[in-house]
Amino acid sequence: MFKKFCSYYKPHMKLFLIDMLCALIVSICNLFYPVITKSIINDYVPNRKLQLLIVWCVVLLIIYIIKALLNFVIQYWGHIVGVRIQGDMRKELFTHLEKLPFSYFDENKTGTIMSRIINDLMDIAELAHHGPEDIFLSLVTLIGACILMVITVNPWLALIVFAVIPFIVLYAVLTRRGMQKAWKKMREETGVINAQVESSVSGIRVSKAYTASDIEIEKFDKSNEDFQKARGEAYKHMGIFNSGMGFFVDFLYLLVLFCGGIFFYKKIIDTGEFTAYILYITMIINPIRTLTAIFEQIQSGMTGFARFQEILDVPVEEERDEAIEMPEFSKDIVFNDVSFKYVKDNENDILNHISFDIKKGETIALVGPTGSGKTTICHLLPRFYEIDEGSISIDGEDIRDFTRESLRKQIGIVAQDVFLFAGTIYDNIIYGNLNASKEEVIEASKRANIYDFIMSLPEGFDTYVGERGVKLSGGQKQRISIARAFLKNPPILILDEATSALDNVTEMQIQKALEELSTGRTTIVVAHRLSTVKNANKIIVISQTGIDEMGTHDELIALNGVYANLYQYQFK
Repeated sequence: MFKKFCSYYKPHMKLFLIDMLCALIVSICNLFYPVITKSIINDYVPNRKLQLLIVWCVVLLIIYIIKALLNFVIQYWGHIVGVRIQGDMRKELFTHLEKLPFSYFDENKTGTIMSRIINDLMDIAELAHHGPEDIFLSLVTLIGACILMVITVNPWLALIVFAVIPFIVLYAVLTRRGMQKAWKKMREETGVINAQVESSVSGIRVSKAYTASDIEIEKFDKSNEDFQKARGEAYKHMGIFNSGMGFFVDFLYLLVLFCGGIFFYKKIIDTGEFTAYILYITMIINPIRTLTAIFEQIQSGMTGFARFQEILDVPVEEERDEAIEMPEFSKDIVFNDVSFKYVKDNENDILNHISFDIKKGETIALVGPTGSGKTTICHLLPRFYEIDEGSISIDGEDIRDFTRESLRKQIGIVAQDVFLFAGTIYDNIIYGNLNASKEEVIEASKRANIYDFIMSLPEGFDTYVGERGVKLSGGQKQRISIARAFLKNPPILILDEATSALDNVTEMQIQKALEELSTGRTTIVVAHRLSTVKNANKIIVISQTGIDEMGTHDELIALNGVYANLYQYQFK
C-alpha cells in the first residue's frame, strides 16, 4: 500500500522535490540559532565584540527572511502537490467506479461511495502534502540537532537524550495499532451516516407524504450515535497516544535540565554550552511534537487510502481477450437455456432455463407476475449482469464475444423509473448522442411529443430540471427519455414498463411516441397493462418456473391459459 501511495507522486515529482528541498534548507536554517547563541554568550558579549555581534545578528535576519520565503513555497506549492495528487486519485477512483458492474452498486450505498470519493480523499491530500514534508523536516532537524549537540556541547549529554528516544518510538508503535482500528471504524461509520443522510434527503417527499419524519429522525439518530461512539473511540486512542507522548516530552525537558545542570555545576560545560544544550533539546522536542501531531493525520490519511484502495481492488467489467466490436445488428437475438440469479449461493433462480428468439424488426412482449424476471431479461441483454448458464447471441455470435461498449451502443432503453441528470433539458436529451447537433436534438424532442412543452418554458431547452428531474412531471420526464432514445437511434429497443406509472391520458399520448420509436426496430416490451402489447409479434408469459406460454395475442387467448386469464381479469 505504501508503494502504491508513493506512485502518485511520480507525475508531480519536480514540484515535490522543490518542496522537499525547501524543507531541507529550512531545517538547516533552524540549526544555526543555537550555534550562534553559544558564540554570542561565550565570546562576543563577554569580550565586547560588538561588530561580530551585529554581523551575526544580520546573518540571522537574512536566514529568517530566506526561511519566510521558503515557508511560503512549502505552504503554497506543497499544498498544490497534495491537491493535484488528490485530483489524480479522485479521477482514478471515479473512472474505476464507472467500470464496475451493476452488482457493486446493488450492494453499496451511494452515500458510502460518496464518502470515499470526497471525505477520504480530502484527508489523503493533506497527508500527501504534510506527511513527507513534516516527517522529512522533523528528521533532518532531529538528526542535525543531535549531531551538533555531540560536536558543540557534550557527547555524554547527547547520549542521555539518545537513550530516551527509543522509548518514545516504542510507545508510538504500540499505541498505533489501537488507533488504526479505531480510525478505520470511524471511517466506516462516516460512510454509513452519509448514506443515511443521502437516503433521507432523496426521499424527503415520501417521508413527508407518509408523515414519517419521526422515523427518519430515529434512523438518523441511530447512525449519528454510532458515528459519535466510533469517533469517541478514535479520540480515546488518540488521547492515550498524545498524553503519553506529552509525558515523554516533558520528561525529556526535566532530564535535560537535571543532567545539564549537573554538568554545568561540575564545570564540564560552560554557560554558552548549557544554553545551546537547552536550545538543541527544544529543537529535538519540536520535531517530536510535530511527529506526534502528524500521527493523527497519518492514521486518518492512510485509513482513507486503504478504503480508497479497497474500491480500486474491486474487479471491473472484464472483456474477453478476443472480444470484438459488434457489427450492425441484422438478423436475430436468441436466448438459449439462460439461467441467472443475483445471489449466487441462493438456490432459487431468478431465471430458470429461458429460451426464445427475436427476429430483426419484431416486437416481443414479456408479461407475468412481479418478480418473475422480466426486467432481469432486459438487464442481461446489454450485459449489465452476466448469465450463469446458457447463452445469449445476436446474429449467431455470443454477446460475451462483443465489447460491452459496442453492444450497448446498439441498444436503447426506456424504463419506468426515468433518471434525469441534474442539468438542463438539452443536457438530458443530448445524452443519447453526445455528438448530435442542436437541430437533431430539436427533431428528437418533436418526435417524442415534448417540443411544444419545452418551448412553452421561459428558458426552453436551457430549463434546469432539478435533481433527478424533480421539477418535471412523470409524463414530461418520460418524454425526455424517449427523445433521448430517438437521438440514440438504436436498432434494438427495450421498453421496460415505460408507461405503467402514468395516468391513462398521458399513457395514450406517450404510447404514440413509443410506437413511432419502435417502428423499424427490434423491440422488447415489458408491460403489466396488456392493452399495450396486443399488437406484439410474440407475447411471452414468464413465471418463477420459466416460460409458461408463448405466442401472439390471438393464439394465447385461444389457448385459454395464463395469459387469457390475465387479460380477462384486466378487462372484465
